[in-house]
Amino acid sequence: MKIRVWKQTDKDEKEFVLRRAELDISRYIETAQKVSEDVRIRKDAAVIEYTKKFDGVQLTPDTLKVSQSEIDEGYNRLDADTRSAIEYAAKNIRNFHQKQMPEEMWFTEVDKGLMVGEKTTPIVDVCLYVPRGKGSFPSVLLMLAIPAVVAGVEKIRVTTPPNSQGGIDDTLLAAAKITGIKEVYKAGGIQAVAAAAFGTETIPKSHKIIGPGNAYVTAAKRILSNYIDTSLPAGPSEAIILCDEKADARKAALDWMIEAEHGPDSAALLVTHSKELIENVISVVKTQLDKLSQKRREFIETNLNTYGGVILTESLEESIDFVNEYAPEHMEIMTEKPFDILPEIKNAGEILLGDYTPITLCNFLLGPNAILPTGGFAKTYSSVSVFDFLKRSSVGYATKEGFESVRKKAEIFATAEGFDAHALAVRDR
Repeated sequence: MKIRVWKQTDKDEKEFVLRRAELDISRYIETAQKVSEDVRIRKDAAVIEYTKKFDGVQLTPDTLKVSQSEIDEGYNRLDADTRSAIEYAAKNIRNFHQKQMPEEMWFTEVDKGLMVGEKTTPIVDVCLYVPRGKGSFPSVLLMLAIPAVVAGVEKIRVTTPPNSQGGIDDTLLAAAKITGIKEVYKAGGIQAVAAAAFGTETIPKSHKIIGPGNAYVTAAKRILSNYIDTSLPAGPSEAIILCDEKADARKAALDWMIEAEHGPDSAALLVTHSKELIENVISVVKTQLDKLSQKRREFIETNLNTYGGVILTESLEESIDFVNEYAPEHMEIMTEKPFDILPEIKNAGEILLGDYTPITLCNFLLGPNAILPTGGFAKTYSSVSVFDFLKRSSVGYATKEGFESVRKKAEIFATAEGFDAHALAVRDR
């Protein structure tokens, strides 16, 4: 497992760590352009062809869309315990996002006779992208669909890659039924993003696409951003476990492995100033790896020797500075007084506190949204929320008396900026 002493790490290596896998997508752009243009021209035929090429599944125009009976059957096939867990998660996620909802309309008087406010309305439609790749992700559908439903979006569509049998996994079908989603399409990768951007005979054009994806999806979103709102950057998973010398090595080790098992392009970092803790954590990880499947073990071993690993600092303050520079998707504060550290964290998609709040809880069922900005974009982006599915219109109203009180000032502004018609509209009214 790679240990980087941050003060002694050279500039190139630091840039490698801070850049991570997501931003290095230049080699995918050409493929994304070719596939997207083909989907724009040939529509369903191209989506079907690339699904065969990339996913190894032969679909037809009639099987691109999941039928309501398929959704119902998947829900009914799923065992009761799994259904119950999904329903429990949906309840918590719904409660969290309902608390986010703003007032539908508000007004305030800024001066006598001058009223201003905002009107909030849901966006018209949205395409929710649910990845598959290394596993099935009903939690992602919940995290995307529930805030969209709470926000009041009328047309909600889901695109997700089919499984090897050409269907959609039962867990995902159950999540769709539980959230009330009726439109699900068997399309993933570049072809799904392009289909949402341009529309096909089967998959409707959407105004926005939102959801995490691999480098191909990220590349497609980048080149199609002029055609569709691509929302926050959500690429390969990343996490920081921030520890001081008081941290429980076993719990830190378990949580360090969480995001590392997502894949070799993920980034899981243990950040601490305690050499003793590092030795203890690594020792625990080595014993825990044997409890995992070979695939997940290999992902973790690769991750912790490339984009992930240990960042050894000289102090807790330097560790906090690193966190803010890195701006992680997920982070845990496993220190003696985590609530004291919380105000110091300025850049993170998600902040989890203490020994009993592993990323696992928030990934699935605690309630806060687990679709988070990656690649350092937590410096300017937030987690998915109802606000991703809402838009605000500014509202203004002036009475005759209010207008008269400010007309001269408005004319002065218009004249100063060289807008004759603006000035005329208030001067000669």
